[in-house]
Order: sequence, then structure tokens, then C-alpha cells
Amino acid sequence: MNLYEKIRNREEKISLVGLGYVGMPIAVAFAKKVDVIGFDISEEKVALYRKGIDPTKEVGDDVIKETTVEFTADENRLKEAKFHIVAVPTPVNTDHTPDLKPVESASRTVGRNLTKGSIVVFESTVYPGVTEEICIPILEKESGLKCGEDFKVGYSPERINPGDKVHRLETIVKVVSGMDEESLDVIAKVYELVVDAGVHRAESIKVAEAAKVIENSQRDINIAFMNELSIIFNKMGIDTKAVLKAAGTKWNFLNFSPGLVGGHCIGVDPYYLTYKAEQLGYHSQIILSGRRINDDMGKYVVENLIKNLIKADVPVKDAKVAILGFTFKENCPDTRNTRVIDIVNELKEYGLTAMIADPEADAEEAKHEYGIDFDSVEDIKEMDAVVVAVGHDQFLKFTQEDFNKMFKKGANQSKVLLDIKGILDRKEYESVGYRYWRL
Repeated sequence: MNLYEKIRNREEKISLVGLGYVGMPIAVAFAKKVDVIGFDISEEKVALYRKGIDPTKEVGDDVIKETTVEFTADENRLKEAKFHIVAVPTPVNTDHTPDLKPVESASRTVGRNLTKGSIVVFESTVYPGVTEEICIPILEKESGLKCGEDFKVGYSPERINPGDKVHRLETIVKVVSGMDEESLDVIAKVYELVVDAGVHRAESIKVAEAAKVIENSQRDINIAFMNELSIIFNKMGIDTKAVLKAAGTKWNFLNFSPGLVGGHCIGVDPYYLTYKAEQLGYHSQIILSGRRINDDMGKYVVENLIKNLIKADVPVKDAKVAILGFTFKENCPDTRNTRVIDIVNELKEYGLTAMIADPEADAEEAKHEYGIDFDSVEDIKEMDAVVVAVGHDQFLKFTQEDFNKMFKKGANQSKVLLDIKGILDRKEYESVGYRYWRL
């Protein structure tokens, strides 16, 4: 009886290391079929899960209350498992180099509690080579075991889209890889227990690692192209959204839109690829060009905000600005690597402090990461400018009357409304005199 059969028969357990937006849904999915230990170094997070609270909002409180996942912050519990899945963040440093400390720390934790016959699968986004060149030596050192003889490793890139209730673990084809055919077969079969869409067996760990970083790099480049078009069309006095709507009638036109590119994947993963390329003597041209465009969009938005305030005869120094939405994407509480912060910081360069409202965001995380305290939407009044930065469903329901309440009383011509995601009807607001602008 191999490890897969023992897991399926509940004779062995799976551990999930890292219970964030990616790890927790994986743990919950597996717990429907097998025994799962969910480990996180954050005792606060574990305490919330034990109380039946889902701070990520990925699966909801009811699901957390019903799940059989054994949530723990005690790393010794990992000794009870034979199949370990590592799903910790892989951010970048301020100089855009990979920050591998979380995955290195997780490898040490797993290594200290690794037993013979185990398989360790990494899901964290890394550049090709990290699993074999960095993680395996740490596992060996901490465990005193030999990879290939006493334990084996694999890599299966996470593809969960935070806040997306359609594209979930179960519905997305899962790329899997192993260090040899035996480990690959076990890893593939284990994931097939929960992934209804099936698995793709990559020919090597490095191939699977590379597949992940290019998925988000491709998306990043396409959005950068849209952002560049937005800059060009803005100078021409052409509405970018209208152009994309017309171009989108062609069968093979790719459906991308301009916007702020943040989060823990798209705005980060390309730097992992270019970092490794530079180590090998190749300096990226297309990938880094796209990154530069996307990283500068917050500054570009504020430049146009200031221009519109001047046109509206509003003294910039005294202008009152509100920002609706702070998360890195719509309908998700995650504020990690949000590029809305670029708008906030750029406004400060002009001496302006914005009111920020986001009913979806994790307020504690925003306070801890950025030193920001949110205001309520109801408190936003007497504004000169309002920036709709994130397309939350709640904001989609706002009417013109709702926005009118946010602005100072007076002529609509002095009301500056920036619609970053293009969620509002441009003609509706322009027809009543609003100074409407969008990417």
C-alpha cells in the first residue's frame, strides 16, 4: 500500500503549512476527503479558524465551522502527517528581488518535523530551481534525512484566484510535478482527490515552477499594454474603454483592461523570473518594461486628478479627496501589495490627505501594513474629488445621488470623479456636468 492509498484510507494525514488565502481553501477542500492538519505560525489566525471565523472570506464562516481541518499553531503536530503541502507567501523586497524568507522558514519548520516516507509539495510561487536548490537542502539539514531515500519532494503551483467564487481549486486544472515518477504519481493522485478539473503532470519540478511565473507575467504584460494605450488615448481625447469595446468584437482580441496591478501574484511573480534571468546574464526587456508601466500607474492617476482639480478651479492645496476601495482587487479583503497605496502616497506629495473607505478590506491588516485608518462611506462628505479605486459590488450599486452626497454643494463642474476601473456610466455623469475621468 503506497502513501496515496494510506491517505485515502485515512491511515496517514495531510498537512497544510500556511493558512492564508491560498492554503486555507486547500486544507478545507482536502478535509472533505481525508484527514488534514492545518498549520500556521499565527496563533491569532488559528484562533479565528477554531472559532469558525474566515478572515479571508474565501470559503465563509459556515464552511470553517463545519470543516474537519485540525487547525494548529503547534509545529509538532506536523509529525503526524506524511504528505505536506507548503503554501506560504513569496513577496519581493523593496529592490524587487525575491524575498524567500517565508518559504525558507516554512522549509525549516517542515524539516524539523519530517519523518521517513514523507512527501513535501511546495505551492509557493518561486523562480525555477528554488525547490531543488534551496528548499531540499534546508529539509535535509533540519531533518537529518536524505532526499530521494528518506523523503521526496514535488511542486504544484497554486492557481487559486482570491475573491473568485468560480475559478476555485476544484475547477482549475492543477499542474503537478515530482522529483521522480513514483513521487509524481502519488502527488497527482492525491490532488485528483479534490481537483475535479483534473491534473497536468509536468515533466519536471523546474517546468512546473516556470509555468507558474509565466502565467502571471503574461497577464502583467497584457495589462501593461492596456495601461500604455490608456495613456496614449487620454492624450488623444479618446475613451479607452470605448476603443476596447470596439476592438473586442474581433474573435481573437484578448480581453484585458487598464488598471492598477497589485496583489501577491501579478505584481510580484514577474520579478522572480527576471531575477533568475539576470543571474544567468540575461536582462529582461519586455517583462520589466511592463512592470515599470504598471508600477507608475498610481502616479499617473494622481497627475490626472490634479489636472482635473485645476480645471475645476479647485485650489489643490485645500482640496478634499476621497478614495473608495483599498484592496488589491474587488470583493476581496486582501490589501497585500495593493497599488491604491501609490495613489495615497502620491497625494501626500501634493500635501493632500485622502479619506479612504473600504467596507471589504481587512482594516487591521491595512493599519498594520500601511498605517491607514479607514473612514466609513457615510462619513464621506464635502469632497472636491472622489476616486473609485476598486470595483467592489457594493460600489457598483452606487447611484448618482449617492455620489452627489459625497461632494460639496455647488456646480457639478467642480465635482471631480475618477473611475479607475471604469465601473460607472461615463455619459451619465458627464451629461450632468461632472468632471469624469477614467483609465
